[in-house]
Amino acid sequence: MEIKSVKSYRLVKSEDLNHHGTLFAGRTSEWFVESGFIAASLLINPRHLICVNIHGMHFIKPVKLGQTVCFESKVIHTGNSSIITYTKVSVLDEAEHTEKVVVDGFITYLYVDENTRPKNHNIVLEFKHPKDIKLNEIAKNLKDSIWTI
Repeated sequence: MEIKSVKSYRLVKSEDLNHHGTLFAGRTSEWFVESGFIAASLLINPRHLICVNIHGMHFIKPVKLGQTVCFESKVIHTGNSSIITYTKVSVLDEAEHTEKVVVDGFITYLYVDENTRPKNHNIVLEFKHPKDIKLNEIAKNLKDSIWTI
């Protein structure tokens, strides 16, 4: 199954800012998880999805008041019950009229039963584009590196 990405947009308002006057990481995380959840829910009933891990949400550049951020998410890896999404967040660079990536990272969701126990979702992905193949490999390695104390 070939998967398409989904986009959502947010306007950065004063209530979204931190004490430095830039987009608060907590608000970004909220929107980040929501965007990945939407991408995953296009494949499977969202009632049975839970977020279990945000992997390396990398902040590359600050976002300022009044900018519009674009969250682009795609399911990039699946296990038996896990679904990993990749999300990149970009803003329009008005001077260059190009989009600049400001945040990116991965999120793992689990497909669960009524008792929140993992259950098999039977989703098999196929990627043809080199970028998607590379992201799939990165996501697989993230999944393999999950540890507990």
